[in-house]
Amino acid sequence: MSKSYTPGLKVVRDAKVSKERRLPLKGNVHVNIDDIVSSDTIIASTEIPGNVQMINIANQLNIDPNQIENCMLVKINDNVEKNQLIAQSKGLFGMFKTDVKSPIDGKIINVSNITGQVVVSEHPIPINVDAYIPGKVKDVYNNEGILIDSIGTFVQGIIGIGGEKQGKMHVLVDNPSDKVKISSITNSLKDKIVVCGSYIDLEIYKKAKSIGVKGIVCGGIDYNVISEILGYSLGVAITGTEDTTTLILTEGFGNINMALKTFNILKENNNKDVSINGATQIRAGVLRPEIFIKSDGSGESKDFKENDLVISIGSIVRVIREPYFGKIGKISSLPYELDQMESETKVRVAEVKFEDSTKKIIPRANLEVILSS
Repeated sequence: MSKSYTPGLKVVRDAKVSKERRLPLKGNVHVNIDDIVSSDTIIASTEIPGNVQMINIANQLNIDPNQIENCMLVKINDNVEKNQLIAQSKGLFGMFKTDVKSPIDGKIINVSNITGQVVVSEHPIPINVDAYIPGKVKDVYNNEGILIDSIGTFVQGIIGIGGEKQGKMHVLVDNPSDKVKISSITNSLKDKIVVCGSYIDLEIYKKAKSIGVKGIVCGGIDYNVISEILGYSLGVAITGTEDTTTLILTEGFGNINMALKTFNILKENNNKDVSINGATQIRAGVLRPEIFIKSDGSGESKDFKENDLVISIGSIVRVIREPYFGKIGKISSLPYELDQMESETKVRVAEVKFEDSTKKIIPRANLEVILSS
């Protein structure tokens, strides 16, 4: 019998989570296997070389290349400042000297008496990588990074913008259908991750950003608001590099209530430390925005496998296309026969019983399994 796999969305307590944390270039790893790290622990660091500029000293001083060392006022590996004098001609009778100044702050890395050029490099840019989630170091990749294992509440969203953020989570509403009021966005939320219920508008997002809220989790938002936040239309690339307050939509675009299970799990963890990441691979579904709250370890940890994505009777699913987009239900039947759609194509379908007890026949391709506990 053939199996029907669907995209999976995790809303799980006590989930096993593993995260690779790697440097963009080789550098130094500061932790060891079995070390316990917090989300803000700097686990590795490196330096990205600065941009270089070539200065044709021989040309500017009107001398032969093999003479430039006699005119240099600095040596290789010397640090220089912008507009600092680095070379000077001998002049005529000590007068009419020509000066060459450094165009940037940096370091002299080469002086060539063959080309007559001096190479100045900008100062390297330090890069620090933190653990992102609290946990235990399972493996160390020499000079590159580490693998962290942790157990906690793990919630995936549909789409997000903005990168990794950590802070205390604060739930602003009592029910998943509630819309947060702008008066609820106060200065006390600075550096917090806020849960806003069903829907937010541009005004609420801008106010939250202005007071320093690190992240917002809500059910939905209008597509055009995302475009206004970013300053451009959301394409099909990977999000997460945007320099803005991180936003995670748990349900999708539009005025959609947050799923009750998602809301309840978040509310259970109110005022706890949370790590979020809005990075999303649009359309492909390989990379989803995520929320992680470390557990106390008292519960039984869960590790989901590929077979958990198979649609079966009793599976909790979400509809990912119209006309029932965003609705959550349970598979009540899996008809064996192909069903003809309005487009006259024949596809495999599932009977879904929604939370209001209504039943609908939905193409299986329009469903995603919600892996929950």
